[in-house]
Amino acid sequence: MSLFGKKKEVTGKRNDSPIKVLGSGCAKCNQLEYAAKEALSEMGLDPSIDHVTDFAEIAAYGVMSTPALIIDGKVASYGKVLKKEEVIDLIKKIRG
Repeated sequence: MSLFGKKKEVTGKRNDSPIKVLGSGCAKCNQLEYAAKEALSEMGLDPSIDHVTDFAEIAAYGVMSTPALIIDGKVASYGKVLKKEEVIDLIKKIRG
């Protein structure tokens, strides 16, 4: 098994949340998760978020710097903590 081989397409199960935070569970990862939940609530969307801590799954997204925000299977941001307004902008941009 190669962690750093060709980037593979990551598809979630039907019951997975369309919004994910990737990271070890550190303070920055938790801040991003909180901002994302606030953004979803403000937009009137389901505030459920998966917090992925498994490094193999994180690497499968091609992310080497956490925290990272995944929206609908696409890497929206990585390596920084976003504010609620930034998360809202990314959701609107990715979802159209």
